[in-house]
Amino acid sequence: MKHTSPAYDLECLDLAKSFGGFRAVKGVSFEIPSGSFFSILGPSGCGKTTLMRMIAGFEDPTSGDIKIKGKSVLGVPPNRRNVKMVFQHLALFPMMNVYENIAYGLRCAGVGNAEIKRKVQDVLERIALPDVGEREIHQLSGGQKQRIAIARCMVLDPDVLLLDEPLGALDLKLREAMKIELKLLQHQFNTTFIYITHDQSEALVMSDNVAIMNQGIFEQIGTPQDLYHHPKTAFVAGFVGDSNRWSGTVKSADGTGGKVETDQGLSMSFSAGADQTIRDGDKVEIFVRPEFIRTVRASEADQAVTEGDNQMSGVIDSLLFNGANSRVLVRTGSGELIESDVTVTGNNDLKPGEDVRLIWSSRQAMCFARAESA
Repeated sequence: MKHTSPAYDLECLDLAKSFGGFRAVKGVSFEIPSGSFFSILGPSGCGKTTLMRMIAGFEDPTSGDIKIKGKSVLGVPPNRRNVKMVFQHLALFPMMNVYENIAYGLRCAGVGNAEIKRKVQDVLERIALPDVGEREIHQLSGGQKQRIAIARCMVLDPDVLLLDEPLGALDLKLREAMKIELKLLQHQFNTTFIYITHDQSEALVMSDNVAIMNQGIFEQIGTPQDLYHHPKTAFVAGFVGDSNRWSGTVKSADGTGGKVETDQGLSMSFSAGADQTIRDGDKVEIFVRPEFIRTVRASEADQAVTEGDNQMSGVIDSLLFNGANSRVLVRTGSGELIESDVTVTGNNDLKPGEDVRLIWSSRQAMCFARAESA
């Protein structure tokens, strides 16, 4: 009889962890399809490292189950789980050269020398560093060390590779390059990567799916595009991407949208967020992304407005120049600063001190009921 391999490399079922009276992880469930790049994104203290330590076997869950390739690993020690982990501080052995670093785990497992040589060379070729085996660790660049740390795990053929903030120690330019490289490496090995980070750009650029974690729970799991364009909670809308944010009270609602009066006294049309039922009188949060706000000179504004658009007057406070992704900060009459993306061409550009009007469609104003504690 033919055995089919499980569809999921990792499943967590109602996983929870308490430290005394503090519940760090509160009943989290998810499954990760084989060979995918899955990120857990959330602020410091949200429980993501505790969750990863449970998957690796360094912490025992208070309740729930963890399955790798369809089999529960509760009670299985870390060295017996086919899971490997890359930390922010890569923990390469400085007294060993690159070859010996990668071969170390195979030697511990009793693999023969000829097989070790073949496997180490194969993994060095896969990470595009075929000729560095004899180099000392201190002779490598930061990006090369990163790749060697991954190779040292991957030579052991794990079912799941856990990466805990692995780019945190790198400088900005190298981090940007490594984001693309990690994605390519994951394709090379076709192994499930689980990536823990508080940096949303890392998670969005690299992942097939991302879980947004907050205060011990997953607020939403989805593709990067889904989380960005269709957040299901105010926390996700505020945490993923940049947003202008207002608090207010609903004055009228018809189920799909309505009108809000913001705490600054502005009347604004909105569309209800995914799975949200917004009613008259609700206290809400409104989010509008900077790329959906058009900034036009006050003298030209009347031609730019279409029916149903929201608009607000202000004065350009400053221009944040970043080539094609430039942005203006506009100070409104109530003193708040609104961010709007602009195209800077070098002629007839908007300048600080100009009177402008901000215009955006009600469809781009995402509205969520305010959490009770907010």
